Amino acid sequence: MGKAVSLISLLILVGSVLPASARAFVLSDFFASLRGAAEEEVSYSGNLQTLPLPKPAMNVDPSAGRGGGDILIVDGSALFPEEGPSGTIADIEKPKNSTISIYIVRPGDTLSGIAEMFDVSVNTILWANDLPRASRIQVGQALTILPVTGIKYTVKKGDTLASIAKRYGGDADEIASYNGVEGALTAGTEIIIPDGEVPAPVSVPRRPASAYATSAGTPSQAGYYLRPIAGGIRSQGLHGYNGVDLAAPSGTPIFASAEGDVIVAKDTGWNGGYGQYVVIQHPNGSQTLYSHASSVIVSVGQHVQQGQVIAYVGRTGKATGAHVHFEIRNGIRNPF
Repeated sequence: MGKAVSLISLLILVGSVLPASARAFVLSDFFASLRGAAEEEVSYSGNLQTLPLPKPAMNVDPSAGRGGGDILIVDGSALFPEEGPSGTIADIEKPKNSTISIYIVRPGDTLSGIAEMFDVSVNTILWANDLPRASRIQVGQALTILPVTGIKYTVKKGDTLASIAKRYGGDADEIASYNGVEGALTAGTEIIIPDGEVPAPVSVPRRPASAYATSAGTPSQAGYYLRPIAGGIRSQGLHGYNGVDLAAPSGTPIFASAEGDVIVAKDTGWNGGYGQYVVIQHPNGSQTLYSHASSVIVSVGQHVQQGQVIAYVGRTGKATGAHVHFEIRNGIRNPF
């Protein structure tokens, strides 16, 4: 109402100032503009269904609406799309299982059946559980199952990815990737070697003619073997497989009695009462065994020199006190 009064007042003012001809032109033009605006308003308000709809933006990329596109970075973190590059959740590659399982043997189970169940080789189960090839599993027996075909290995001081891969037939890059290794290996760390294999025992050559018979009828080699510990007391004489027990405090270094290649290095388990033990194959055809160790620091396939530290005295396995049980096998008399 107020706007109408103001408009009328304006028209009266215009009419009193302008001459008649000009007054007619201004008023005619003014009312024409009002009439056009009103018609336009009525047209739009009464015909909404005929209004042109907004057109969607064209995109030349037919997959632009699918997942698997760019990676969004928020506060330094990458947010990956929930769909894979094919537009479905199913095509996202699932991470490989890296969990070591414990399986309890059930009636009717076989090693081959269990291996097939977990998609690993029979040897993988044998090696992970220190089982000989002809082993028979028992109902209720607990078996360690690795997540992939291969072997579990405890890193020793001085090990590298390359040396481990060479020793067990694996691939250094694959070992690093599977175990998330980005720098140097840490001694004592357990890793899994995908597709790795335990080396076959070195064949034993025939005893050379340099060995000579003693009065007891047992071959011996003067000065060939070094005492496996410094000092210590012989707590038990010859027994078992030509073995002696040498008592010493736990942690006392155990030396390689002679140069050779490590063919057994068990750093866990009961192992028939030997506990943690090492066996070395020597160039003269003999083997030496060192058992009940508190820790083993050499690996299968490693070449050791006479006097090199291979383990430390302990009381693992069937032992009543800290000592090293030392054997010389293949017919050579134990000089200690």
